[in-house]
Amino acid sequence: MSDVKGKVVAITGASSGIGEAAARLLAAAGAKVVLGARRVDRLEAIAGDIRKNKGEVEVQAIDVSKREDLTRFVQKAQDRFGRLDVLVNNAGLMPLSPLDDLRVDEWDRMIDVNIKGVLYGIAAALPVFRKQGSGHFINISSVAGHRVAPTGAVYSGTKFAVRAISEGLRQEAGDKIRVTIISPGAVESELAETITNPAVKKRIEDYRKMAIPADAIAAAMVYAIGQPDNVDVSEILIRPTAQPN
Repeated sequence: MSDVKGKVVAITGASSGIGEAAARLLAAAGAKVVLGARRVDRLEAIAGDIRKNKGEVEVQAIDVSKREDLTRFVQKAQDRFGRLDVLVNNAGLMPLSPLDDLRVDEWDRMIDVNIKGVLYGIAAALPVFRKQGSGHFINISSVAGHRVAPTGAVYSGTKFAVRAISEGLRQEAGDKIRVTIISPGAVESELAETITNPAVKKRIEDYRKMAIPADAIAAAMVYAIGQPDNVDVSEILIRPTAQPN
C-alpha cells in the first residue's frame, strides 16, 4: 500500500462532521489539504489547528450549488500546490420530511447541494485529472443511497443519484482516474440540524444516538486514497454495528 503523504486533497463541506474529520486526518498523514465550505470562520479555525501541527492547508469559501465556486476551488488547489490529486465531494444536506409536507424548497436545496454539487465538482476536476493523467474522486453517498425509508424519499433519491453518477464516471474514467463512493450510515455530524419537521427531527436524533465518529469515515478515505494507483476502491459502506439497516 502507498500512503497519502504529499497528495493534494480538496474537500467540500469541510467545516464540520466528515469533512472536518477528513481534513484533520489527511493533513496529519501528510496530505496537503484545501478546505471548502460556506463557513469561513470554521475553516480558518480548522486550518489554524492543522498549521500548528506543521500541516499544509488552504481554505476557500464555496457554495457547491454554484458551479463557478467549484471551478475556483479546484483552481485554488492548483495555484497553491501545483496540482490536485483527490477531490472529495462531501457537502450535503438531509432535511428529511414526509412528501405530504410539500417542503419543495428543501427538495430543491437537496438537489442543488447533494446532486448538482457533486456534478459541479466533477466538471471542475475532471479536465484537470485528464490533463495530469491521474486523479481520484471520492463522492459521499449514504446508506440512504442503498435503501429508502419513510420521510427520506428525496434525500435517498439524491444519494442514489450520487452512486449512479459515480459508477457512470468510474466506467468512463479509464485506467488513470479512480472513483470511490463512500456510503456512511449513522455518523456524528450536523446533518440532523437541517431537518425542519419537529417530529422527524426528534426521531432522527434518537436514532442517531448509535452514531459512530466522523473519524471512522475519514479513515475509510485515507484507506482508499492510500491504495496503489492501479487499485480502485469502488465503494465502501460503513455504519455502526448497532444500525439495523
